[in-house]
Amino acid sequence: MEAISKSFPGVQALQDVDLVVREGTVHSLMGENGAGKSTLMKILAGIYQPTSGRIMFEGREVTVDGPKAAIDMGISMIHQELSPVPEMMVAENIYLGREPRGRFGLISYAQMIKQTRELFSTWGISINPRRQMKALSVAQTQMVEIAKAISTDAKIIIMDEPTSAIPEREVEHLHRIIDVLRGKGVAIVYITHKMDEVFTISDEITVFRDGKHVATKPASELDHQKLITLMVGRELTHLFPKLDAEMGEVVLSVENLNRGDLVKDVSFELRRGEILGFAGLMGAGRTEVLETLFGITPAESGEIRIAGKKVDIRTPQDAIRADLALLTEDRKKTGVMGVLSVRDNMSMAALPRYSPGGFLQNRKINEVCQQQRKALALKTPSLGQLIRNLSGGNQQKVLISRWLLTTPDILMIDEPTRGIDVGAKSEIHRLMSMLAQEGKAIIMVSSEMPEVLGMSDRLLVMHEGRISGELSRAEATQEKIMELATGTTGSVATA
Repeated sequence: MEAISKSFPGVQALQDVDLVVREGTVHSLMGENGAGKSTLMKILAGIYQPTSGRIMFEGREVTVDGPKAAIDMGISMIHQELSPVPEMMVAENIYLGREPRGRFGLISYAQMIKQTRELFSTWGISINPRRQMKALSVAQTQMVEIAKAISTDAKIIIMDEPTSAIPEREVEHLHRIIDVLRGKGVAIVYITHKMDEVFTISDEITVFRDGKHVATKPASELDHQKLITLMVGRELTHLFPKLDAEMGEVVLSVENLNRGDLVKDVSFELRRGEILGFAGLMGAGRTEVLETLFGITPAESGEIRIAGKKVDIRTPQDAIRADLALLTEDRKKTGVMGVLSVRDNMSMAALPRYSPGGFLQNRKINEVCQQQRKALALKTPSLGQLIRNLSGGNQQKVLISRWLLTTPDILMIDEPTRGIDVGAKSEIHRLMSMLAQEGKAIIMVSSEMPEVLGMSDRLLVMHEGRISGELSRAEATQEKIMELATGTTGSVATA
């Protein structure tokens, strides 16, 4: 890709960017959110057309005028924001638009199922091809998307944050698949914000910053700090800027909370000024605890007390009235309203606060939204910009702002920095620390071990719906967390 530029209304997303990808290699693209990585790959995949520049593929200049054209050339893309057809079977999603045909040109579902089984068998994927997509977990949906890309016999496979929603075991599985593909001469373009992953699988690394190409280097010539410095243009010595906060009184007390097999006899306390981390493997029940506390799926039994007073939370409205807030795990499904502006997305949860007598105080809403925009270093041309035009990281900042505007006493954050670059991660971690210093009580669920260890005052580890152990900040280690998360020990000391 030579001198690629791309502009959107009010945004210069790419400016004279070059990229050279070699067959049989893994080429990782790194950079802060909004740096242009996904935009460049969407141009290669035919989703966007460049404003200027050219693409050379297998030695000749090509015009990729649509996703089908890209697939026909041998270019396939796994998108960060998953977009399956939920009412269709897994097999139908795999072969959507290129279904095997039988007599009279009719779709052969038997052949489609057979091919999907063979594909899954080859790559070690254990999913029933006949299941509806809507019945799959996020991790299973991601594996289907990966299988779909492989099934096209692509020469280049673009993977945009492929491991942001899958557990460690599946990450290792994906890396084995990548090694096999690399051995067959397939080029992998890999976008991720997970540093360890980059150095595990990459042959070359290209760094973008603010829509421009910064550097391309062999992975062997870089380390974590050098890469971070290239990405953000400065040294980030404090990725986890945990500030000391004074612990206050208990603001949340949970006793024997139960909800089916997902939440079993969960009990804990949360203090003002505390960041309480929840760790565990995917499916352990961490997200379900937060959803139960927020009334998305009410508890079947148990007791919740806020500031010493027993509360009955049956709906999210009950939770908001009780000064709780929840930033959900999946911003696309349960957070972002793509057809609305940044301002509307930011202010929607707090509208009752700014509409006395039923009339919106638009000037006040604009003022507080501008304050949030500045505080979180939100990159957007204006508050009127549609949120769907922002990068994933900036969308996440808008969602954090949404809940901060409700001024909650208890802030529950599920995967606060999933799919966010290191610069934005540091900003969000600093914001969490400042909120704790101000007396907010924070519950944080994270699948990233360094984040849990770096930001938590205290850690609860879950296994199969139960709290399997509690660790203080001083005694928590990756090894102890994994032992508790996998249920392999009963002897880990608890705080």
